[in-house]
Amino acid sequence: MTLFLLVLLAALAFEYINGFHDTANAIATVVSTKVLTPRAAVLWAAFWNLIGALVGTAVAKTISGGLVDASAVTMTTVLAALLAAIIWNLFTWWLGLPSSSSHALIGGLCGAALATAAGKWDVLIWHAQDAKGKSMGLWPKVVLPMFTSPLIGLVAGALLMGLLLIVLRGMTPRFVGMIFGKAQLVSAGFMGFSHGSNDAQKAMGIITLALFTGTSTGVFNDLPEWAGFLRVTEFKDIPMWVVILCAITMAAGTAAGGWRIIRTMGHKMVKMQPVHGFAAETTAAAILYGTATLGVPVSTTHVISTSIMGVGATKRLSAVKWGVVQRILWAWVLTIPVTAGLGYLLERLFLRF
Repeated sequence: MTLFLLVLLAALAFEYINGFHDTANAIATVVSTKVLTPRAAVLWAAFWNLIGALVGTAVAKTISGGLVDASAVTMTTVLAALLAAIIWNLFTWWLGLPSSSSHALIGGLCGAALATAAGKWDVLIWHAQDAKGKSMGLWPKVVLPMFTSPLIGLVAGALLMGLLLIVLRGMTPRFVGMIFGKAQLVSAGFMGFSHGSNDAQKAMGIITLALFTGTSTGVFNDLPEWAGFLRVTEFKDIPMWVVILCAITMAAGTAAGGWRIIRTMGHKMVKMQPVHGFAAETTAAAILYGTATLGVPVSTTHVISTSIMGVGATKRLSAVKWGVVQRILWAWVLTIPVTAGLGYLLERLFLRF
């Protein structure tokens, strides 16, 4: 039971860090365009993160039972996965790099599960179908979207911005700024909502996986009757108390702000006006919400970053600061391998001691 409490605390710590680490994804553009002050933008995003986190559990179900063989997962597996993700998130936050919390957790889980299974690669679910015939596994839910979602963000951001430029042709910059200054409040709220509906579910899934593991291994057998809410007999049943707890934790983390990454996302990549911010946020939010309903844990960071790049490129290619983009891309490429390695090493350490 003590080990489960450590897992729960680690999961909530991950969710809180995810909140302030990924705050920039939801509010960087609205801050850079000066539509909202940083503090007001953080509170606006936190509110919509909370609402979004309470809507749906499709992504949580993917994390809890669609990526690794649940029968090979122990409490220490989950703990190692969470610690690996936390270490990487804090490291990239310190550097001011907007890396993916989703991929950090998935990488940590895969590495830890591989260590638990003594290096047997079949513990990782590469591609399979669930009872309803829907695709599940690392390839359709993680690897393929890791490449397609940023590409869609890049192209869709450029297309939406191009369409807006055609529609707004002939209008004065002042009028356009006034209209989209108000419209960006809506797009920023939509972005916060979509971020909550996708990212907050990662910790929901990992906590549910821990609850299922504890139930199946008898960890909760000696608990009193009132503690029955901890028992989960089906790893895709997400308890409501887990949903509420994770939603509140992510909103609190978002409210704390993530100023290092906000500076990178909102000021260093490309100079934007409200219309550009509206286009980038609307594009990214639509992609995130669509993938969340499909149970695909895509990276908020990847989608909003490439949406900003696509929007910025409509000015001219040189408007995007490609040196900053290169640093971000390296963080993307390294996230899963590094966290998988960390998860593997931490789980091997736990098994030894």
